[in-house]
Amino acid sequence: MKLATKPLIFSVIGVALLILIVWALRPGPIQVSTAVAEQGHFAEYVEEEARTRLRNTYNISAPIQGYLQRVELEPGDSVEAGETLFALETTPTPSLDARSREQARETLAAARSRRNAAQAVWENQVAEHEFAQREFARIENLHGQALVSQTELERAANTLARAHANERAAKASLESASYEVDNARAVLEITEGTRTESQLPVVSPIEGVVLQLHRCCEGVVAPGQEIMQLGNLDELEVRVDVLSADAVRITPGMKVEFERWGGEGALYGQVRRVEPAGYTRYSALGIEEQRVPVYVEFTSERDKWQQLGYGYRLESIITLWESDDVIHIPVNALFREDDTWHVFVVENGRARLQAVETGRRSGIRQQITSGLQGGQRVITHPPSDLSHNQRVQW
Repeated sequence: MKLATKPLIFSVIGVALLILIVWALRPGPIQVSTAVAEQGHFAEYVEEEARTRLRNTYNISAPIQGYLQRVELEPGDSVEAGETLFALETTPTPSLDARSREQARETLAAARSRRNAAQAVWENQVAEHEFAQREFARIENLHGQALVSQTELERAANTLARAHANERAAKASLESASYEVDNARAVLEITEGTRTESQLPVVSPIEGVVLQLHRCCEGVVAPGQEIMQLGNLDELEVRVDVLSADAVRITPGMKVEFERWGGEGALYGQVRRVEPAGYTRYSALGIEEQRVPVYVEFTSERDKWQQLGYGYRLESIITLWESDDVIHIPVNALFREDDTWHVFVVENGRARLQAVETGRRSGIRQQITSGLQGGQRVITHPPSDLSHNQRVQW
């Protein structure tokens, strides 16, 4: 009996040693990084750099050519509607020399002669018009008595109309000749180049502040030359230039958050307008981009952004979509296999391959519409040699 049990004992010991050797030589668990599939609030957004702007700015320019007096206002100064911004004098006129003065006298005399001739023509046309009126009245009376034909009546009406037109033309010629006399007289009355005491004040059209000052010193200015720019900072808004692919998903009323603007906390606004036309811009890397301006108005109280000015920089986050019950995971946990998105789910210390369906993306987070539940642990940056049901450690 003892001899029969010895081989059995050796066999058991051999099998146990073989099991121990296989257990010792088996591959160890792969070290991986993991993340938990979260279920909660999720928002898809567009993040872009932005600049403040004013919906309405007012460029104040010289209405006429003149001599600008020194502008006392400076950028940042407040102005009231109707307040004088600057004043213009007429441009100093050079004096006439002897020959020019004699020419001016002759021009004035010729202008007076033309006016007298125009006066005589006008008086003649007035008399013709009055006669035509009396003649028409007489013909009209005879026509009513059937003593003249309809043709005679129409001829008299035509003569009256032409007489009236000739009178108006003669009156216009008389007025033109009178203006020529006034102009010639004004040239002759110039004696020397002097600065006039009369001034033309230019007033502010709005209540606001001076944004920019283009000209401050005295001197001659041309008509239309810009002197300063005004604006009302209460109308401050933000311009965000987004990619055209993002612009098609942005609609008025969407929520916008502003960060890194220099003050405490975040500011909030909403999309007011998306422009229908885009433009081409090159990025810092030289990549051609199609950008579309989006205008955002503040919804935060004015006191919170009162330190912002015209042309200040902000970071904007435009919320395209959001929900409070969404399962989402890091983007780096997803990979493609057989044209389907997959993840490795950690269960009982092993990696289980799981197919999933994705939805919206927000930065480094991806919405999962099916295939995962909240609280499940997924492997991020899965190694290329990781396979289904393989042991893992994190």
